[in-house]
Amino acid sequence: MSSPTTAAAPSNSRTLNVVPPWAQVVLAIISVQLGAVIAKDLFPVIGPSGVVFLRTFLGGILFLIIFRPQVWGHSARVYGWVLLYALCIAANMLIFYTAIERIPLGITVAIAFLGPLAVSVIGSRRAIDLAWVALAAVGILLLSPITDTSLDPVGVGLAFACAAAWGGIIVVSKRAGALLPGNTMVALAMCAAAFITAPFGAISSVGVLASPQLIGVALVVAVLSSFIPFWLEFAALQKLSARVVGLLLSLEPATGAILGWILLSEALSIEKIIGIALVSIAAAATTRNG
Repeated sequence: MSSPTTAAAPSNSRTLNVVPPWAQVVLAIISVQLGAVIAKDLFPVIGPSGVVFLRTFLGGILFLIIFRPQVWGHSARVYGWVLLYALCIAANMLIFYTAIERIPLGITVAIAFLGPLAVSVIGSRRAIDLAWVALAAVGILLLSPITDTSLDPVGVGLAFACAAAWGGIIVVSKRAGALLPGNTMVALAMCAAAFITAPFGAISSVGVLASPQLIGVALVVAVLSSFIPFWLEFAALQKLSARVVGLLLSLEPATGAILGWILLSEALSIEKIIGIALVSIAAAATTRNG
């Protein structure tokens, strides 16, 4: 019997086995965007850092309770990958929420998705793949009013840093997934990310204890923004190439725009509609090829 530190990750569950990997990524995208909409209710109370801490802390607890991963007894190499994965998760969340305090959400998301697109370009060996990446990049550009807004340079820099962290999550989780079985790697990494983000948001997050309603909101945000998306994306990465997942994730700006239109009554201009169409076409094409 293989050691859990060297065995390849098996299928996560029979439930996930009946869901195509590309659909797992799409469901993860929808979940995290819904979580972002709900998280707005927590911002005035605990701030972005507090939300990030609760996302990782509660998400880690859910992973531990539901999947009961083996915490101890792994090699130093495995724990090194756990820490690296956790750093990518924590950096992504903290930088993203800090960026949207300085520049509009749409612009932050557009810049941040340069990370997944870069992974797609690096992992491509065919000219047609690069064409789909370029098409998605144009669509993402149309989804954000970069040319019409005066941007805070610090916010822009943070968005680019978020892109690096996002691309790192894809690459690291793809490699780390082969080291531990099932959901053990993502469970341990989420718990480690909670420790990493604690100095930034643990104290402010105490504010949710003032209201049972806020506790419920925090739990919903953790499930939608951390538990479901990381579980589904991690499972999909064990079956799809990092290139395909990277380009599929470019659907997130389009999903955010659609949910904003439906749930927040945010108008969609003709540029955004075209952008959604371009990103959707590119994602569908690369999924078919992958």
